Amino acid sequence: MSKDRDRTVYKRDDGKWVNKRNDAGKASSVHDTQKQANDAARGMLKNQGGGELTTKGRDGNIRSKDTIPPGNDPLPPRDKEH
Repeated sequence: MSKDRDRTVYKRDDGKWVNKRNDAGKASSVHDTQKQANDAARGMLKNQGGGELTTKGRDGNIRSKDTIPPGNDPLPPRDKEH
C-alpha cells in the first residue's frame, strides 16, 4: 500500500541514483551513489513525518524496504512489540 509521501531509490540508465517521491513525475534529487540517494530520501521522509523507503538494486529488483519514523510500520519487528 503506497502512500503519497513514500519514496523509492533506484538507478537510472545513465548510472545515476534517483530519490523520487512515489506520486511525483520527476526525481526529487539525483546522486552519484546509492548511499547518497538513500540518505537524501531518509532525510526527506523524516522531515515529512515518516513513510516507507523502497530501495532497488542495480538490477531493478527491490533490495530493501524500510519504514522511516514516525511512520506506521504494518509489520513491526516481533522483539520490539509492547
